[in-house]
Amino acid sequence: MVRPQHAPATRGGDGVDPIIEVRGLRNQFGTQVVHEQLDLQVRRGEILGVVGGSGTGKSVLLRSIVGLLRPAAGEVRVFGQDLTALSSEARSGYERRFGVLFQQGALFSSLTVLENIALPLTEYGGLNADEARGVAAMKLALAGLPIAAGDKYPAALSGGMIKRAALARALALDPDILFLDEPTAGLDPISAAAFDRLILTLRDALGLTVFLVTHDLDTLYAICDRIAVLSSRRVLVADRIEAVAAYDDAWIRQYFQGPRGRAASLAALRAHPTQGQP
Repeated sequence: MVRPQHAPATRGGDGVDPIIEVRGLRNQFGTQVVHEQLDLQVRRGEILGVVGGSGTGKSVLLRSIVGLLRPAAGEVRVFGQDLTALSSEARSGYERRFGVLFQQGALFSSLTVLENIALPLTEYGGLNADEARGVAAMKLALAGLPIAAGDKYPAALSGGMIKRAALARALALDPDILFLDEPTAGLDPISAAAFDRLILTLRDALGLTVFLVTHDLDTLYAICDRIAVLSSRRVLVADRIEAVAAYDDAWIRQYFQGPRGRAASLAALRAHPTQGQP
């Protein structure tokens, strides 16, 4: 099938404009090697979906890029800088251009939603409390939540609202790159589809680059420009979804050509029946 086309990533003279470059990455915990000689490029302006079987280190890769985990070896270049070679102070300046949505939202339970969003604005954005609340309210609206949700504590929110509140916090400092770790996990199909549409809208409106770890086949077909598959401690293939689905690998065949994969592909085709036709 021909998948829906989204806004193209900005291209350099060689056809690729990488905003993230991972080279020779090695991640190891004790004797367990998770990644070995892993290479990956993320293009400016794209939504890259990262998939792989359990234990392939999808979230570990995300944490390595954003600086929460220092790799045992290799290089992580973001915005043209090798972040692994920078001092903590210099690196933190670049990391403020990241927005991260963790798997469970990771909101502070003792703070209201608005306070959660305002926190990075006062700690890192240089705003006072009143200014931060004003900006936080705008981010809340940007994430599709009503202003009344700002006064609630995370425990009072539904799963879908928690995801949107966490997204609003990830957008607080106007990031260039948005990292999403299983953003639709635990959501019902309607809420998951709405969240997918929101991510696509934000990418197009704000010019974001999105690094998306997911198992959701519907998300892959609906919004991702490319898919990177982690296997055997490295990136097995990174390409458009049609090329990845046709790749000669047992796990990929089972994942994309199994019943759920075929259903997601058919749903995407039905949603865009004329896409790719002359």
